[in-house]
Amino acid sequence: MPEGDTVYRTARLLNDALAGRILTETDFRVPAFATVDLAGQPVDEVLSRGKHLLARIGEHTVHSHLKMEGSWELYTPGGPWRHPAFQARAVLRTAQTVAVGFQLGVLEVLPRDREQDAVGHLGPDLLGPDWDADEAVRRLAAHPAQPIAAALLDQRNLAGIGNEYVNEICFLRGMPPTRPVAETDLPATVSLARRLLLANRDRPRRVTTGDTRRGRTSWVHGRQGEPCRRCGTLIERSTLSRVSYSCPVCQR
Repeated sequence: MPEGDTVYRTARLLNDALAGRILTETDFRVPAFATVDLAGQPVDEVLSRGKHLLARIGEHTVHSHLKMEGSWELYTPGGPWRHPAFQARAVLRTAQTVAVGFQLGVLEVLPRDREQDAVGHLGPDLLGPDWDADEAVRRLAAHPAQPIAAALLDQRNLAGIGNEYVNEICFLRGMPPTRPVAETDLPATVSLARRLLLANRDRPRRVTTGDTRRGRTSWVHGRQGEPCRRCGTLIERSTLSRVSYSCPVCQR
């Protein structure tokens, strides 16, 4: 599933292409919004909120979530698409650009003043202009018995990190993903999460090791059975609320 840094880059790409333009045609290919027509409306901005995308168009907001398979892509008018048309869930056309949302896990068109219905439950956005580390720590601390990996994945605590980041954060903090929240240094963990997302928001390939070479970009995520880059112990895979990868020596 795309994480907050990927969604941030997608929002910036869409905003650069659409903001300030007038829509010439819209096509929402989900039954609940199939009759909605935003043609003639200006695109004010496109922004991310955690893993959610918000396209503010006139008095409406087009809210989407990529989930596992979704993507937004840009094309020139009349140009071929890289995916079959039946996978398209939303098409936003201007005179200069066609933005197509493929296989979106969530797509809805809301009145602008009801935006919070879609994202109001989210915790502080790690890449947002209103990031609040103290509030993120407070929300995490409210569930002291919960495993830290599950707590970090809960977007109601802090918004933007998914399974890959959680695995890497736990390794870098030297803690097993099952460690209770109450036994975790929450300010340090939240600070690390923020630094990792900031470091990667402008990169096409996510890197947590500092080594950008292919196959060297992560410490533990997806590396079951491979040697730990620090101690050589084989990385283990387990299932908590999501699949977890960890080093049994470095994360005691």
